[in-house]
Amino acid sequence: MSAFRKIRIVFYIIIVVAVWYSRSHLPLRAPAGGGAGSEMALADAIRDHASDVQVEGSGRVEKVLPDDTEGEKHQKFILRLESGDTLLFAHNIDIAPRVDGLKEGDEIFFKGYYVWNDKGGIVHWTHHDPEGKHAAGYLKLDGRVYQ
Repeated sequence: MSAFRKIRIVFYIIIVVAVWYSRSHLPLRAPAGGGAGSEMALADAIRDHASDVQVEGSGRVEKVLPDDTEGEKHQKFILRLESGDTLLFAHNIDIAPRVDGLKEGDEIFFKGYYVWNDKGGIVHWTHHDPEGKHAAGYLKLDGRVYQ
């Protein structure tokens, strides 16, 4: 097994443990709606190095990345927020439709779960939860909602 694959497996295990722990032991910080309060929750999560925080906001696509095709498939891209922070988005395209025609410079609105990392963080769960355990997230581009 390659070192990259081992690191990736460890990363996924950490996410699963963090999600389990936060659901079992911590209250979920969720913004009540869109707007400044939601963006403040995201700014707080980034500043506090928080994880498993439900966030909403918007930003511009900085870079479209290749899909992650191992295991569940994810459409990946980097979004730059108005604050200047960048976030990696991992949008599960086994559950939700792919964001059609995504390109650099597009403005994306989003709702999902934020997990901090030293590069800014990752937003995932940008789709409905087939098991109903997570609040539904979404990506929105040009008036079309992907969830």
